[in-house]
Amino acid sequence: MGWQCTGLRWPDERGGPVLGWQKGRQTRGSVLAYGTELGFRASGERTCVGARRNACPVAAVVPERSTGARCAECGRLDRAHSVAADTIPDDPRTYRVYLAWFGAGMVKVGITAEERGAARLREQGAVVFSWLGRGPLMAARRAEEVLRAALGVPDRIAYARKRAVRAELPGAGERAGELAELYGRAAALDGGGWPEALERLPFEAVDHAWIFGIDGPGDADGPGDADGPGGTDGPGGAVRAVTGLVDGGVVAGRLVAAAGPDLHLDTGADGIVVVDTRLMTGWDLTAAGSGSGVSVPTVAAGGGASQGGLF
Repeated sequence: MGWQCTGLRWPDERGGPVLGWQKGRQTRGSVLAYGTELGFRASGERTCVGARRNACPVAAVVPERSTGARCAECGRLDRAHSVAADTIPDDPRTYRVYLAWFGAGMVKVGITAEERGAARLREQGAVVFSWLGRGPLMAARRAEEVLRAALGVPDRIAYARKRAVRAELPGAGERAGELAELYGRAAALDGGGWPEALERLPFEAVDHAWIFGIDGPGDADGPGDADGPGGTDGPGGAVRAVTGLVDGGVVAGRLVAAAGPDLHLDTGADGIVVVDTRLMTGWDLTAAGSGSGVSVPTVAAGGGASQGGLF
């Protein structure tokens, strides 16, 4: 068995994305840099990635369009240890509640383990976020439910919607302002259901546009500008999204941006193509060779793969 992709990770707020790989219990990561060429070819069949770092006992074949890349049995095993699925309510760790902004009018509330910092926000593709509070898991979960109802915001947003608006973001001031307005409404809920065990945290808009390689009008100096790190052209232009890989299918181009699980590649004649790296998991991948292009199914951004996870 060769190395299989495990998807995109964002381990450090000061660095860029890392493409993960595994072979049995061995793991490694490839640090990605904007402006560099990236290409791969899929071969064979897509097989289950297993669960909890254990291989699938039957190497089950999984659908090409699924973002989960797990068979039913491995999926159940993985969810059995999931905070998001409320299967471990006695988790002793400290959790943080946050507001995350993905585009105009597109905000969600959520929680993440404090020890992970903002990695979960980057994994979800949050362009801007602010912490709201910190405390025990059940207090954080209760606050999440209260805020979702009081602010009228969801606890999940489909990735297709996020990538559909990513190429046309407003400026940094406007997106921070929208988040600040919602934070103010949340802070005004004193006595309205906030758990006593949850410590309030002050508003601070953390903007990920520079680390994602995306920007909007009015942004001063991000990776999409000539002086920004990488000096790329950003994810603008005609954008299409890969819906799934196929045996022998190739995706190759220049990496211009990344957000959440998505890689934005300038493929030349095929324009900007977004690859959800969750669709790469379970495949045997090899280098695509020289040149750019796409020979796998795509749709206009906003379509894309079926949602296979909670977020």
